[in-house]
Amino acid sequence: MTHQPAAPTNSSLSMRLGLTVSLMGAALVLLLATLAYLALNHELDNLARKGLESKLEQIQHSLTSDLKSSDLAARPHSLLDLVMGHDNLQLNILSSAPLAEPLLNVGGIAEQPLPRALRESSAEGYLDWRDSRGNPLLSATRQMNLRNGEPVRVVLSLDRGNDQALLSAYLRSTVIALPLLLLLIGMGAWWLVQRGLLPLQQFTRVAAKVTTQDLTHRLNLDKLPRELAELGQGINVMLQRLDGGVQRLSQFSDDLAHELRSPISNLMGKAQVTLSRERPPEEYKAVLEASIEELERVTRIVADMLFLAQVSQPASQARFARVSLGEEARRVMDLFALSAEDKQLQLELRGDAWVLGDRLMIQRAISNLLSNAIRHCPDQGRIELRIERQLQSVSLVVGNPGPGIAACHLPHLFERFYRVDSSRARAEGGTGLGLAIVRSIMNLHQGRTEVDSVPDSLTEFRLVFPKLDPALHDA
Repeated sequence: MTHQPAAPTNSSLSMRLGLTVSLMGAALVLLLATLAYLALNHELDNLARKGLESKLEQIQHSLTSDLKSSDLAARPHSLLDLVMGHDNLQLNILSSAPLAEPLLNVGGIAEQPLPRALRESSAEGYLDWRDSRGNPLLSATRQMNLRNGEPVRVVLSLDRGNDQALLSAYLRSTVIALPLLLLLIGMGAWWLVQRGLLPLQQFTRVAAKVTTQDLTHRLNLDKLPRELAELGQGINVMLQRLDGGVQRLSQFSDDLAHELRSPISNLMGKAQVTLSRERPPEEYKAVLEASIEELERVTRIVADMLFLAQVSQPASQARFARVSLGEEARRVMDLFALSAEDKQLQLELRGDAWVLGDRLMIQRAISNLLSNAIRHCPDQGRIELRIERQLQSVSLVVGNPGPGIAACHLPHLFERFYRVDSSRARAEGGTGLGLAIVRSIMNLHQGRTEVDSVPDSLTEFRLVFPKLDPALHDA
């Protein structure tokens, strides 16, 4: 016994969107926290350097105006006044000789030996370093001259432990607050997604109501967002088409059942009456001949239905080629020459043009129109077939004089099983599908059918084809 693999469970759209928004929010929060940390660190560094610059300017003023090298150890009161009171500052004054002992070392920081880079280098600048206890320090080095012109190197160091403590506190608070913030972002994103997807519930409700028996439900587009409104409009159009198609199919099934019921009922009635008692052979023969006529009518209806089903297929399945309308119309006229001769009708053809299509189907469309024209044209009349060229199309017109068709019938002429005069059409053996076939053929050729009629005057049926591409015409 084989087991079918379980279908994968799809996560809900709201969950996926909420998770996506949450991850994006988390990434954005982390990015902002990182940028804030870098900005704070940069600002503290700038403040530290500006503070050292200000103190160095004051120290330079004291050295150049009051002190000599011998005064640095004896009376460094002015320098002490600048440094004292600042527990985070340390001042070192060195002679210009490399690795020389400091001339002065004062400040609130516990005495720490200067790093070798500061004692050996004579370059001016800043240096970040750590003392023996790991405290971060920032030192600024400047070349200055005493009052007697003697050059010295001044190293002013700032303990940045407070700055480090501030950054550490910021990191701790961020780590504590970040999970809570991410949780709030996730909950907010889920709520917003749920609220944003509320209009989709209308889609679900309408889809649950739609059945093949009831395709009248439509989506209300008034309160839908623009993106969903476009989708809803497309679904409404689709439902409208399905509804129309189902109604046409239902109507067609009813019409077909009605059309077939009459000949079948006739056949059954004649057979039952004939078999009700013994009859002479001549009566049996007459009944069989009448039955054959009814069966031929049913056969024509079935053949026409099969042809309608064929031409309802996509145009890609039809083999189109260049077709001369004049040549095909002339062939059809030759087929109906005897029928026209019986009624002393005159058939005329004017014009010619090339179109792209299926030759046999075009013959069938012309044949249906011409047979109708011959049937309704009075004796000794004239039926004209003319081919006209328009800017974007080519038309084949079949016109005949006669009783004409009332305006109320014109919109329905190409419907299946529609007849202007049902009794006359049935008596003449018509199936009511001829013009419907013509319209289906023209739809297959991306064309259309038109009809104009004036009562007791001229009736014209028109086949309108798209104009042939000149490149295909020359091929």
